[in-house]
Amino acid sequence: MKRLYAIRGAITAENTPESISENTIAMGSKLFEENKIKAEDLVSIQFSLTKDLDTMNPCTALRKGYQGIDISQVPLFCTQEAFIQGGLEKTIRILVFVYLEEGTHVQHIYLG
Repeated sequence: MKRLYAIRGAITAENTPESISENTIAMGSKLFEENKIKAEDLVSIQFSLTKDLDTMNPCTALRKGYQGIDISQVPLFCTQEAFIQGGLEKTIRILVFVYLEEGTHVQHIYLG
């Protein structure tokens, strides 16, 4: 029997389209692979990024550059993270909602 899981990840990037794209794809790829996620089990993917990253939307980066499972029908959403003094800068965060077998040990992914 499957249940809904939420899997988190984060990575830092430079404020260039290339860096945001490369790091978003690396984080997403690792999260999908480590958790053995199949396209049909994905519900949605949400991103947030800190205010100092403004040259590329991670949704666009993942949609255009990811070569793994088919995510063409998966809703993607991005928002700016709330600014907290002293918080980690230049950070992209991901939250993936997915159906997996009940009892699955999910692997959250934190890179960079």
